[in-house]
Amino acid sequence: MKMETHPQAWIERARSLRPLLDAAAPRIEQAKDLPSDVREAMHEAGMFRMVLPRSLGGAELDLATYAQAVSALAEGDASAAWCVGQTAGASIAAAYLEPRVAKEIFGEPDSVFTYGFTSGQPPCRAVPVKGGWKVNGAWTFASGNRLCRWLGGHCQVTDESGTPLKTPEGKFVERTMIFPRASAMVREDLWEVMGLCGTGSDSYSVTDLFVPTEYSVVPRAIASDQQLPEGVRAAEPDRERREKGVLYRFSSQAVMQAGLTSVAIGIARAVHDNFIALAKKKSPSSAINPLRDDTWIHARMAQADSKISAAAAWLEKLLIQARHECETAGEVSFPVRVKLRAACTHQITEAREAVDMMFLEAGATAIFKSNSFERRLRDMHTVSQQAQGSIARVQAVGQWYMGVKPNLYLLA
Repeated sequence: MKMETHPQAWIERARSLRPLLDAAAPRIEQAKDLPSDVREAMHEAGMFRMVLPRSLGGAELDLATYAQAVSALAEGDASAAWCVGQTAGASIAAAYLEPRVAKEIFGEPDSVFTYGFTSGQPPCRAVPVKGGWKVNGAWTFASGNRLCRWLGGHCQVTDESGTPLKTPEGKFVERTMIFPRASAMVREDLWEVMGLCGTGSDSYSVTDLFVPTEYSVVPRAIASDQQLPEGVRAAEPDRERREKGVLYRFSSQAVMQAGLTSVAIGIARAVHDNFIALAKKKSPSSAINPLRDDTWIHARMAQADSKISAAAAWLEKLLIQARHECETAGEVSFPVRVKLRAACTHQITEAREAVDMMFLEAGATAIFKSNSFERRLRDMHTVSQQAQGSIARVQAVGQWYMGVKPNLYLLA
């Protein structure tokens, strides 16, 4: 695997996998995992190393290129692309680890790392002990975990007595603990869902697990100099961030939202392609004209393409602008953070509407499992049900426009 330096080469790499992923999609869905041939091809193409530091053999791609590559993967299979999107966001933790530990976790060409999420009930806790932490917790939605040898778990940090520590502002002090997947109890029997089946987004837990001090990082790989209020700048860069590249001025959440929402764009583009192929040959029994000659169909195809292309172009433009700000000012400006949040959720909204539109126009043909319309519809609506697609995710945008203090957690 050669790490290309030209950004377009990464998009082409992802695009070259489309035939394999498209053909393997039924197997991926049935297995709730990526089959060995798919894994090998994706590792060979470096798809799980796009945002890893160059010091670890990663590509350290800019986020605009990365998002387009994830979208290209989703044109083949949404689950495969989603696994890349979630593990990429989690892998920003590599920038905060001691070099020896980072190499242990991420050094192999087939290394993949992810973490799940916790509702906080019961709370996940890390109690300090000699040389590290004693960790108890349970997490869900660990997409791609079946590809991983290491997992992460976000925890509230306590004192020696088990009492949670809090900041002066009253928030819980947290860290993300990293441990071998073999140390966790993984529930692979719980992932029974309608779409994105192949992500294997399992639940997992640990009980009284010892985690050495050096195997923990800033919570969710979001540093102290990130997600700050408007007009506030950190006195200095976060001391735990060891990688100095521009990419790591972005939080893990910024990486995750750019990738995961781009899965929706890839799904929609694939459905659009499938609909064009169908329209060229289908003549509905109840219609006067075949689809290819129907002016209503012509307009609907144009509408769908406009939604998909405009949404993707807006995010790409903002990601390029955000990188420029990081290069020149050391951080993403608050207005651009606000717009990035809006653009990411907008990708899902517009892609879902485009997919629904084309599914409807495909008629009864679309309901058969012998084609990919129904699977991609299920995948699209599963993407839109995730947190990144929720309208609540953009409430911080409206708050900012109205002069109300926005929820900073929603702004990467």
